[in-house]
Amino acid sequence: MSHGAGLVRTTCSSTGALGPGSAARPPSEGLLDQAYPRTQGAVLKVAQMVTLLIAFICVRSSGWTDYTAYSFFEVVTICDLIMILIFYLVHLFRFYRVLNCINWSLSELLHYLIGTLLLLIASIMAASKSSSRSGLVAGAVFGFLATFLCLASVWLSYKISCITQSTGAARAEKAHYRYQLLPSGGDRWNCRLGQAPLLNAFGKPCLNPGFR
Repeated sequence: MSHGAGLVRTTCSSTGALGPGSAARPPSEGLLDQAYPRTQGAVLKVAQMVTLLIAFICVRSSGWTDYTAYSFFEVVTICDLIMILIFYLVHLFRFYRVLNCINWSLSELLHYLIGTLLLLIASIMAASKSSSRSGLVAGAVFGFLATFLCLASVWLSYKISCITQSTGAARAEKAHYRYQLLPSGGDRWNCRLGQAPLLNAFGKPCLNPGFR
């Protein structure tokens, strides 16, 4: 903080911000998000794709007892696998920055809600029509496992959405209290140190920054 003649200049810095007189240089980020494969969401997506692929192979390589049930199971599993792979690549290569006309968070949440419901129905149908054949039973089991993993992704997406909204509300409330001013008579207003802008409500500089 530097003092001028009748004017107080304050510098508010956050974590990792540069000091006064330094040029702000954002960290260089390439096309590939190298940290994303280690996140919880990415690990869940990989596990979902693996279980869906195994379920598809198990049913595909077995003799079917009901064409409608297992054709529906194959369509649901392969479509879910493709969609999850698309969302994985969108996050990995940061396509959401280029295709910002799409609400990717909402799209992914809707996909998981609809896809999980269809996968649960397909797994129940596959289990009920398996006739104790090992391949069909294994496919149904991996279908249920993929359903559970998709439910975990739904919960994670909902949790992240709630945390983001609460964080935004907390920041807005903090900014509101930061710019509160304290009247001290006349047209001069005292300002709390570090909690007010450079000028008071009358457009004049804060004259008593040490007031508490």
